[in-house]
Amino acid sequence: MSFLLRVVLPDKPGSLGAVATALGNAGADILGVDVVERGQGHAVDDLAVELPHGRPPDVLITAAESVPGVEVESVRPHSGRLETHRELELIDQIAGDPDNGLQLLADGVPRIFRAGWALIAARENGSSYRLAESSAAPETRAGDLPWLPLEKATVLDPEVHWVPEPWSALDTELAAAPFGPKDRALVVGRPGGPAFRPSELARLTHLTGIVVTVLGP
Repeated sequence: MSFLLRVVLPDKPGSLGAVATALGNAGADILGVDVVERGQGHAVDDLAVELPHGRPPDVLITAAESVPGVEVESVRPHSGRLETHRELELIDQIAGDPDNGLQLLADGVPRIFRAGWALIAARENGSSYRLAESSAAPETRAGDLPWLPLEKATVLDPEVHWVPEPWSALDTELAAAPFGPKDRALVVGRPGGPAFRPSELARLTHLTGIVVTVLGP
């Protein structure tokens, strides 16, 4: 079984090595590491790890948090190795097939941000609708997203930003980024978390900005 482990650890030499050693002692094999964020004395890393069949994922939490100063933010099933810097590959695909650019973006974003789904929403005359969606995007009735347009990439809080109930089901963490000059946004859902961090919002902003430039307003 493979899992994606998000850890917060002291940003100092040896911290990640100590976590890797602890996970190895617990029988886990590390398949890949992706640096999510660094700053203010800490680092946030995603580790793809594999456990022998029958071993519960709880052992990953126990092992990682046995290292002083380390906190496990989330553990969830994961398929395959981490593949970083996939934004450029997706942008290249969209540039090569602009007629299907919105669908390519919706399909590609969940893989890049290790999320469950993505969709591109638009608002016009007080009602909202979808321009494209990934295969796992939740089904909803037509409604309105009154927080459109967005000024910047934002973590959506259902208590502040109204969203259809299926979007926030399963403890789904939500993030949205403006998509062009119109009342449009790219919405990303991550069922079960972890929460979107500022560095991920920055990447989302960068990606949507480039795609809008490629596709035009």
